[in-house]
Amino acid sequence: MNMTQVTMFEFSGLTQDPKLSIVLLIFFLLVYFITVVGNVGLFTIVYKTSTLHTPMYYFLSYLSVVDLFYSSTITPKMIADLISVKKAISFSGCALQFFFFTMFSTIDVLLLSNMSYDRYVAICYPLHYGSIMTQPKCLLLGIFAFSFSILPSSVHTNCIFNLQYCGPNLIDHFYCDIPSVLRLSCSKTFTCEMVSLLFVGIYGVGSMATILVSYIYILVAILHIKSTKGRQKAFSTCSSHVICASIFYVSVFLTYLRLPSEHFQKQDKVASVFYAVITPMLNPLIYSLRNQEVKSVIVKALSYLRDVTMKEAK
Repeated sequence: MNMTQVTMFEFSGLTQDPKLSIVLLIFFLLVYFITVVGNVGLFTIVYKTSTLHTPMYYFLSYLSVVDLFYSSTITPKMIADLISVKKAISFSGCALQFFFFTMFSTIDVLLLSNMSYDRYVAICYPLHYGSIMTQPKCLLLGIFAFSFSILPSSVHTNCIFNLQYCGPNLIDHFYCDIPSVLRLSCSKTFTCEMVSLLFVGIYGVGSMATILVSYIYILVAILHIKSTKGRQKAFSTCSSHVICASIFYVSVFLTYLRLPSEHFQKQDKVASVFYAVITPMLNPLIYSLRNQEVKSVIVKALSYLRDVTMKEAK
């Protein structure tokens, strides 16, 4: 077969309008800045504050690190492309971006399911929480999430980027996403599509099922709590996790678990922006603003900085 393999891809990007590009550039620069500051700040707070050295905050610190790298595989390139005439990426660069994005997104869903299990134990077995959720067990669950993410990302990348790409090379997206890249292949893509569906089903639906089952038990346990204050406290410990998981899963499933159609490409980009760019920013904000312990640490830190600044000024 006399075919030339593509060595370079180009992105269509978010928009071709120069004025809108400037607005989006400013917006996403702000979003990425908040993402970096929020996730680094939350990890630092958990690491430096001894009272937060509990299983829930261990998982939260893992999630912060993952979200930082998860966003960084997509957002800087997307921001640079907003002011670039040619939004190009090499074939190997596209494969690397895809590999790391798939790996970190998989770690994300596994950590979210780990966090739901932690909340289940905390509310359903409060007296045995310390003996069940030990530090070695938390570390083991974290290692499980990181190690089991390598399999789907490796298989996905190997499957998709071993296909033949003989032109065109324009990816109708702002990053190397599965459906957008597969559309450009001149090979049969059925196997890769089935592999993609299989892993999204196993990891995505599987982790969501774990979360749903955990929260069914949690809801039953909360309904058995007699005091209104006790119920409110139990709900408040779960609300942040429910909000973050809901945003992530809804945007992912809107993109991947449906039949492919040309009419949904713009909606695909909007959904992708949510789970690839916005969600890593929202996670630390939601957990910080809705958690009294984290808020109190932040307030103390800000008060300390204010006092130091005032002393230096005097």
